[in-house]
Amino acid sequence: MLLLLTGFRARAHPMPNSVVLLDLHPGGVAAEVQLPLGQLEIAFGHAVSQHPETLVQRLGPELRAYLRQHVRPETPDGQPWAVAVRELRIQNAEQTATGPYQELTAQLWLTPPAGATARAFTFKYDVIVHQLVTHVALVSVRRDWEVGRVGAEQPIDIGVIRLDVVNNVIPPLFISQEGGGWWAGFRGMVALGVRHIAEGTDHLLFLLVLLLPAPLLLTKARRWGRFGGVRYSLGRLVKVVSAFTLGHSITLLAGALGWLRLPSQPVETLIAVSILVSAMHAVRPLFPGREGWVAAGFGLVHGLAFASTLAELNLPPAPMALSILGFNIGIELMQLFVIALTVPWLLLLSQTPSYPAVRMAGAVAAAMAALAWVVERLTSQPNPLTALVARLAQHAPWLLAALAVVAVLSFWRQRTAGAQPSF
Repeated sequence: MLLLLTGFRARAHPMPNSVVLLDLHPGGVAAEVQLPLGQLEIAFGHAVSQHPETLVQRLGPELRAYLRQHVRPETPDGQPWAVAVRELRIQNAEQTATGPYQELTAQLWLTPPAGATARAFTFKYDVIVHQLVTHVALVSVRRDWEVGRVGAEQPIDIGVIRLDVVNNVIPPLFISQEGGGWWAGFRGMVALGVRHIAEGTDHLLFLLVLLLPAPLLLTKARRWGRFGGVRYSLGRLVKVVSAFTLGHSITLLAGALGWLRLPSQPVETLIAVSILVSAMHAVRPLFPGREGWVAAGFGLVHGLAFASTLAELNLPPAPMALSILGFNIGIELMQLFVIALTVPWLLLLSQTPSYPAVRMAGAVAAAMAALAWVVERLTSQPNPLTALVARLAQHAPWLLAALAVVAVLSFWRQRTAGAQPSF
């Protein structure tokens, strides 16, 4: 009777589906299972919809046992895989046909038997479906290191698990991902490093603001003075960039290998603080001549944020080593690309009377963004100023073009006025 009534309600009001996202790795498969609470309650037999905020504390062991019972991957010849249920959490969700609801998200790690591949297996899965005959589970591959899918690409749908009403069975889903290899994984990690910096406004902003005073000499009054020459400027730029690279490479390696882990909130907050300190230094020298040490020190913090991306991949040692190398190369390529597009205009501007105003405007804008990030990351509350920064970052090419126009016009005006730049 319960199943019939549930099926009738499903026809009147579409129910949310379960979602299974698979991340394929050389040593196993990470599975994220998203289960709507209303349907889980019917199949699980406990009141999970009441006080969902305490569900994991109340019924965590029972939920883990239930998932292990109904998620049973096997090799193609029938050897069972090991299933470990890691994190459980409750979160809000929404599907187009059903509207908002709450779901249990479970992180599982599926380990094949010794000698078996993780790229071909029989996925026996009947969570919720074993009791609620109208329910379906949508299965997708989200990440696949060996084909270079390591970022935030759209998951690839590979099948649907549902009751076969004719035969009254729940057929398993056979998963076989052919092709790929370590070279594809390496290239995917290089691309991920490039994308991580391209989308990491705070990382680039720290480096660019630290470079603002790099072309300038220090006056006797400990203020930023005139242009120090091309050779002097490039030497300081190389020193700062190299120190930052060294710093973040150290903690990227340590964090990715699990030697050093910190919660994300203090790390992200310290990154915002690093931008604030750099902005203050661009206004008035705080650590003249020691920019390299400061870049290396804050680079250690930025590297921890980079490492969190790699730690999620759950790779064995050899692919992890290759991923660290590729990811770091991608980071450096994008950093050098942005610096190459920006520094020539800073060098031109620093030889003109317009540079103090540009330097101050850039430092103040960076300081405001950093303060907004600090508040948002400490309070976990959205901030309209950070949303504005994100929108401006989407127009970075136009901002760079404006910087180039200002630099060329200022330099040309100075030359036509008879002033001679110092080289």
